Amino acid sequence: MSTDLRFQESSVGAVAWIVLVAAFGGFLFGFDTAVVNGAVAPIREEFDLGALMSGFSVSSALIGCVAGAFTGGVISDRVGRQKAMVIAATLFFISAIGCGLVFGVYDLIFWRTVGGVGVGMASVIAPAYIAEVSPAVWRGRLGSLFQLAIVIGIFMAAVSNALFANIASGAAEELWLGLEAWRWMFMSEAVPALIYGLLAMSIPESPRYLVSRGKNDDAARILADVVGIKGTSAVAAKIEDIQRTINIEARQKLKDLFIGGKLMPIVWVGIGLAVFQQFVGINVIFYYSTTLWQAVGIAEDQALLVQVITTSLNILATIVGILIVDKVGRRIPLAVGSGVMAAGLLMMAVAFSQATESEVVNEFGDLETIVTLPEPWGMIALISANIFVIGFGATWGPFMWLMLGEMFPNRIRAVALGVASAFNWGSNFLISSLFPQMAELSLVFAYAFYGISALVSLVFVLKWVPETKAREIEDMEERAYSKI
Repeated sequence: MSTDLRFQESSVGAVAWIVLVAAFGGFLFGFDTAVVNGAVAPIREEFDLGALMSGFSVSSALIGCVAGAFTGGVISDRVGRQKAMVIAATLFFISAIGCGLVFGVYDLIFWRTVGGVGVGMASVIAPAYIAEVSPAVWRGRLGSLFQLAIVIGIFMAAVSNALFANIASGAAEELWLGLEAWRWMFMSEAVPALIYGLLAMSIPESPRYLVSRGKNDDAARILADVVGIKGTSAVAAKIEDIQRTINIEARQKLKDLFIGGKLMPIVWVGIGLAVFQQFVGINVIFYYSTTLWQAVGIAEDQALLVQVITTSLNILATIVGILIVDKVGRRIPLAVGSGVMAAGLLMMAVAFSQATESEVVNEFGDLETIVTLPEPWGMIALISANIFVIGFGATWGPFMWLMLGEMFPNRIRAVALGVASAFNWGSNFLISSLFPQMAELSLVFAYAFYGISALVSLVFVLKWVPETKAREIEDMEERAYSKI
């Protein structure tokens, strides 16, 4: 037993490095989805956009995310996880440059969609890869690194946005080379995209993908050197387990998700997790918070600072989630997170019910509606928003992606993860696109809707979500056929 532990400890460096590289896709995922936050107002002003078009230009990336998530599993199943990461990095790079040099709203939508395809692919590839190379005993913490990378990416987008806006004295002001600060916000993503692509070339392929392609010798080497399985016989037994559960004869198809004409119960659970993670409105905080806080009287530089503080709390909460996930499991923290999120969101609804509206003439001579929150409701709204972010960051943020990576059996993992991720991004698109109109109708309605969704997610977790703590991926086969 002690010899096995020493061997496993010796593989920590190897598995940690490749997991960190894979998780770097999460950094770009977070950066790409959040960088638009600092550019919403200047884009709306420069291209003279109404609420509907403004919302669509922000959420257009999510159309690409749906496509990337849906096809990412198929692509990674066909060319391998490693090559798929390189493709995603290329899309991130192209999108960053394209968004920074746009001429109008339509080419902005195009380039945002291209970047969205990269985000969608990363959301499928990284969790699957991390789950497939991680020892079961570490899989919770290692899988949660993907979400940590996402929130760090969100944080860095907030920091870089604030930095560029501060240097230029405003996001709409000219910065370098005759380009406005908001354009540099987008183009700054090209640097980490290039780094991600180069690093992806340095990591090995997933052993489960290699077995699916009959490359058992290569898979055996990775299982021994990275996953930490000791002994020739143990490695051979593991390969047999993989072969027993994986679909070797043909690439995975949508029809593999059905049994007797009905969708597998475990796939329904995955879709439910994916949808509820977005219906609580988390990305409204990251896409629109700067604009939202400005709308209630907070100056642009202070609103950007609030975003930095919120994303910092998100990182700290995610670290807490990583520390507890392999000790207390997934299911109970998800339930607790649902309760905390519901409390924060419903309190935000109460706070905004105290808001007052007034019409003022802006600098262009147009009437503009200003929303203000009298004290102490402004502070209550801000604290409630951060309580919500903490509840999400410590539970639903990391655990949803972790569970999608580990809950499906080998023979359907790529396509099932792709379908669930597509639902996640589709829900994200729906919620993010509708928020400007919902906000114009009533912020109370918007946050009450998110709060009620959080309460429903609590019931969903307690009734249907299984516990996957410390279970080998090959043991998930029985769950695919069982009634949840």
